[in-house]
Amino acid sequence: MRYLLFCILILTFFSCDLSKYKLVKKNDFPTIFEKSKGKETATYADVIKFYQDLDNNFSTISFIEYGKTDSGKPLHLAVFDPDGIFDLKNLSKEKQVLLINNGIHPGESDGIDATMLLLRDLAKDSIQIPKNTIVATIPIYNIGGALNRNTSTRTNQNGPKSYGFRGNARNYDLNRDFIKADTKNTKVFYQIFHELKPDVFIDNHVSNGADYQYTLTHLLTQHNKLGGELGNYLHQEFMPALADSLAKKDWPITPYVNVFNESPEVGFAQFNDSPRYSTGYTTMFNTLGMMLETHMLKPYSQRVKGTYEFMRTTLNIIDKNSIKIKEARIKNNSYFVKAEEYYLNYEVDSSKTSKLQFKGYEDTIIKSKVTGLDRLRYNRKKPYTKEVNYYNYFKPKDTVTIPKAYIIPQGWWNVVNLLKLNHIEMKQLEKDSLMTVEAYHIEDYKTRQEAYEGHYPHFNTKVKAYQEKIKLRKDDYIITTQQDGIRYLLETLEPIANDSFFNWNFFDTVLQQKEHFSPYVFEEKALQILENDSILKQEFDALKQKDRQFRKNWYTQLDWIHKHSKHYEKSHLRYPIFRMLN
Repeated sequence: MRYLLFCILILTFFSCDLSKYKLVKKNDFPTIFEKSKGKETATYADVIKFYQDLDNNFSTISFIEYGKTDSGKPLHLAVFDPDGIFDLKNLSKEKQVLLINNGIHPGESDGIDATMLLLRDLAKDSIQIPKNTIVATIPIYNIGGALNRNTSTRTNQNGPKSYGFRGNARNYDLNRDFIKADTKNTKVFYQIFHELKPDVFIDNHVSNGADYQYTLTHLLTQHNKLGGELGNYLHQEFMPALADSLAKKDWPITPYVNVFNESPEVGFAQFNDSPRYSTGYTTMFNTLGMMLETHMLKPYSQRVKGTYEFMRTTLNIIDKNSIKIKEARIKNNSYFVKAEEYYLNYEVDSSKTSKLQFKGYEDTIIKSKVTGLDRLRYNRKKPYTKEVNYYNYFKPKDTVTIPKAYIIPQGWWNVVNLLKLNHIEMKQLEKDSLMTVEAYHIEDYKTRQEAYEGHYPHFNTKVKAYQEKIKLRKDDYIITTQQDGIRYLLETLEPIANDSFFNWNFFDTVLQQKEHFSPYVFEEKALQILENDSILKQEFDALKQKDRQFRKNWYTQLDWIHKHSKHYEKSHLRYPIFRMLN
């Protein structure tokens, strides 16, 4: 009896004492993926409860709520910090930060389930704990899409049983929104990204453009665009180490197979992740970006396990190279701040290629039983390993001189607000001022004829630079380029950049002429203008002699004179952001 009482007292003592700490049983926290034996993915509610439970039971996990998304529900961030400090604003000063994004396309749910497994295993200390890296994850980025659950929209995908939808609560594809920021989701992402200042970023996806043996394909941010030591590390060290390590684990990986309805044997190019995409956005802040694209025709269980191994392997590699990565980021930042020129609009450099030992399937062209026309068919009973060309070198099409600063009139508050959300430093004029600046005239542009993500974007934009003395008002914005966000500034404020604010329709009002003339009234003024300006008259007469269409169109002639007079509004086709060169 005494022994029994003693045992009860001992158990009571330890029960009370250990209640201060977060303790769990070894086999706690199975996921929906595990419970369903790899056939199902967790719902949004399942995911939130899972991370809340981890937070409640492990001192190394923190689950944080941020602002609301388009769905009305908040975005969350789960953080694994082996030291349990969670000082988010200073995490990057002490250690390297890895940010993992999941569910940007909720039908591509592999990363959602795999990251739940990863953070649980890290919390339980059942896998190698990183010494130099904090792991943070957005469990489901596209909450509206996750809530729009169905079983049929991923037409070709092999599981899970049900899943979310690609479009968000307002039917935006969030992986096209990182510049224009039409959604609340993106604006909250900005807050998380700039608070964490991640050194490495992973965005988990699922894809299919062809059939092949691989479960895993990687879409690393383009190394030439990333540039400097950071680009060299990604291309020359990280990528080979990743491929080698995964191959040893029997998880071979290949670059994202960038083909559609044709054989990979023809060769393929690296995907051009411009700033509208997540990894293109992170590149502007010199963060190593990578997308994992698992192959949607592979079984769901296999894809999730592969995603897990990809993240775990990446974590091990970057943890060993944390100092090298941080130093390379600092050097990249320093280089661009001091640079005089900036390169834009990268395209494939076909003069350089890499060779891949590609593991594919034999394919043939046969007659379709549906259309009666030729179709492509793969034969999985005939696997092969063949050398194919991989075009993973890019070169810029355009170069701009980096200005000392940009000037943004305060009326363009929508642009100013996005710059502020991206932690761009700026100051406002204390009084009205007259300044000589470099301005752009929009000479030409093309516009998409079909809607694209809520816009009709421009492309092939061409501008002509000229000097102009302009009057600026008190509280207009001066934004120096001598800051960490210089690449973001150049990619958004230079109108010729593929994903500039101009090309995303932010300045379309300047493309429309607001004041016009009545021909019968302007006839007399036009005559007077020509009589008072002999040089202009010579140009006018020469154009009539040279251009038959101009000579035969009376309105075109009057419009030409109007556009060369003081009556023509300066704001028409004048890009409203100005550049300070000195």
